[in-house]
Amino acid sequence: MGVGHPECPARLRAIESRLQRSGVLERLQRLEAPRASREALLRVHSAAHVDDVLDAPASGYRQIDPDTLANPHTAEAAQRAAGAAVLAVDTVQAGQAELAFCAVRPPGHHAEYDHSMGFCFFDNLAVGAAHALAGGLRRIAVVDFDVHYGNGTANIFRNDPRVLVCNTYQSPLYPYWASDAANVHFVDVPLRAGTDGAAWRAAVERAWFPALEAHRPELLFVSAGFDAHRDDPLAHLNLEAADYAWLAAWLQAFAARHCHGRVVATLEGGYDLHALAESVEAFLQPFLER
Repeated sequence: MGVGHPECPARLRAIESRLQRSGVLERLQRLEAPRASREALLRVHSAAHVDDVLDAPASGYRQIDPDTLANPHTAEAAQRAAGAAVLAVDTVQAGQAELAFCAVRPPGHHAEYDHSMGFCFFDNLAVGAAHALAGGLRRIAVVDFDVHYGNGTANIFRNDPRVLVCNTYQSPLYPYWASDAANVHFVDVPLRAGTDGAAWRAAVERAWFPALEAHRPELLFVSAGFDAHRDDPLAHLNLEAADYAWLAAWLQAFAARHCHGRVVATLEGGYDLHALAESVEAFLQPFLER
């Protein structure tokens, strides 16, 4: 999105480099993300929005909002980021993996039904979740631990009780989401700036865990944003890599009980390159220990 923009190609390079140095990468099956079909995109986005994203500029940049820009490669990148989530669902449903982690750009959880925002064009996770529901699943759950609220996912599934949506996020902070108490399938946990890992874990245990156990999803989705890390430049929570490993271990055990072990995670935020790479490795580790 331009020189100096935090949502940059170096994010994925940092993750790959870290996983390669640690030996984790050689233990993973790597798949190329396909382009999401128009049918898959239209399950969660309007036709006008899909057309707008796919109409990439021939050169230069097109400003979407103050933080989000499209360039000639945006359409393909956005289609492949969403397509990764569809392939991830098919991969875990076929029993070829328990965890499918989509290391993709651009992120997705701010993209609403009819517009792009917050570095996001298509809601990648929502595209995958809707694909799973179209395939016959009756209950799924989304957990989103990005420091920014996943307003796109909430907007898309606001009226669908089949989808339990659990968020932790710094508040007040972009996108300044107002919780909707009427939606009992939303579990919103706003956190004040400065919240540390111990307080975050306690909030997750108190709010998320009982709701997830009661919902008993058949497939678990994770919006994996790592910008709540204490070193991230865009927010002010104080999580560490160990906190992400702690949650991943619980999610892995939960999925083994309720979802045949099936988890689909999509990369969202995380803008300090060292913290991002370290946190992704920590999140993956519990799944590799099985």
